[in-house]
Amino acid sequence: MGIVYLRTLIIYVALIFAMRLMGKRQLGEIELSELVITVLISDIAAHPLQDIGIPLMNGILPIVILLCCELIISGVIVKSNLAKELICGKPCFIIVNGVIDQKEMRKNRLTPDELAEELRGQSVLDISMIKYAILETDGRLNIVLFPSERPVTAGQMSIAADDSGYPVVIINNGQVVRKNLQICGKDERWLQKELSARKVSDPKEVFLMSVNNAGQIYFAKAEGKK
Repeated sequence: MGIVYLRTLIIYVALIFAMRLMGKRQLGEIELSELVITVLISDIAAHPLQDIGIPLMNGILPIVILLCCELIISGVIVKSNLAKELICGKPCFIIVNGVIDQKEMRKNRLTPDELAEELRGQSVLDISMIKYAILETDGRLNIVLFPSERPVTAGQMSIAADDSGYPVVIINNGQVVRKNLQICGKDERWLQKELSARKVSDPKEVFLMSVNNAGQIYFAKAEGKK
């Protein structure tokens, strides 16, 4: 049984290492070649876990080879637009000037229901509002509205807008993120003062606390904490 645990741990570490080398982007947006590599790696890794009679290297070596193939393919794609188009495909216009391109929808096997679902997910309910809808190579649908349908900005209305910046997490699930505290120009004394103002004595009682450049604080107490 100990052998099984050890083999599982080794394969797990190898997979984590492989995914890290492929890059963070692959964790959220997967191209066709990346999806193929991921499926193959998961299938190959399962065999030495299911059968301890299979040498461990028979699982690790193919993973290394596939990883090398992915890195080579990624390098070729970066340097060659033709290779990128052949391997990953190219973006296509699903909607142009408020009109659906039914030929492109059939080509990409995109149904009207799926298109409507994507539009609802981006809070667009009227197709006539859309200047362009582009189906990207990773399956995402990007939408460009007509200028008249775009939200009015403070700049267009000549209104001065405060730049509150991006909120920085100060306390994450009870743990003080001291690096972020320094980035915000705050210290432990300031944090204790803010916690005391909210009748909290210990950061462990806080689920999430963040602050932006304008000094606005978001505070959420951990459930079940008094």
